Amino acid sequence: MTTLTDLIESIAVTEANTVAVAAAADREVMEAISLAIGRGMASFRLYDDESKLKELIHSDFPHLVGHPKIQLFHVKGAAQAAKEAVKSVYMNDSNVLMKGHIPTAVLMKAVLNPEFGLRTGSVLSHVAAFEIEGFERLIFITDAGMNISPDLQQKAQIIQNAVQIARAVGVDLPIVAPLAAVEVINPNMQATLDAAALTAMNRRGQIKDCIVDGPLALDNAISLEAAKNKGLMGDTAGRADILLVPNIESGNILYKSLVYFSNAKVGGVIAGAKAPIVLTSRADSAESKLFSLALAICSSTI
Repeated sequence: MTTLTDLIESIAVTEANTVAVAAAADREVMEAISLAIGRGMASFRLYDDESKLKELIHSDFPHLVGHPKIQLFHVKGAAQAAKEAVKSVYMNDSNVLMKGHIPTAVLMKAVLNPEFGLRTGSVLSHVAAFEIEGFERLIFITDAGMNISPDLQQKAQIIQNAVQIARAVGVDLPIVAPLAAVEVINPNMQATLDAAALTAMNRRGQIKDCIVDGPLALDNAISLEAAKNKGLMGDTAGRADILLVPNIESGNILYKSLVYFSNAKVGGVIAGAKAPIVLTSRADSAESKLFSLALAICSSTI
């Protein structure tokens, strides 16, 4: 798949996909749900104040009134909405969790609950799939939203999470570029040391189902011409599918630069839990939320 629209169109119309939405009474969230239902992507379990949900649906989405793909569940407050939506996934009534109009911290507290949460023992990390003009493939960026300053072992798990997502959308052997400012190992630059170690771990089978090659600067990771000019030959430089950022600051800047400077399209999920989590921002468009839903639904089958 080369575009996020391809991703949406790849989802088979099935009864198996059900999304639990915590605090769903939000117009942008409901717009994404409406678009997803229109494409036959999934059914939805909506958790919020029932009167607010009904008022929003009747006023802005009358075609969804009584729709068989929607169930409404009355809850009081954000914390209960998060708890019940997470429980829906925990009990296998849903296979995707989606954040609605609710603080991320409230949702993640429920996700991490030791009694009914969705932890698997793996690191949770954010994986974003970008459709960028001029590229004939999706570019995945991780981790721009969860781990602040991951250590080597956390980075290895973050790679594995991203590889699972990339493989779920058809990239059989993703090329992973651990990013740094330079392509050589510099003892004073931790990102280069980690990149070299991750490359070695991959070659020894400790990081599977992908090719890791780094350190690489951004230009040499994604541009064949830039890699050639730097004398970087081989089958990986300039061909990265997954960009592993060294920390959350660089990831956040790269993510938002693509969205606001390049008008790139994006969908993102939290990976590493029992089920994928759609964790979008209020600033994200309904289209971006739809792409995130598509990415989550595709990866929920892995």
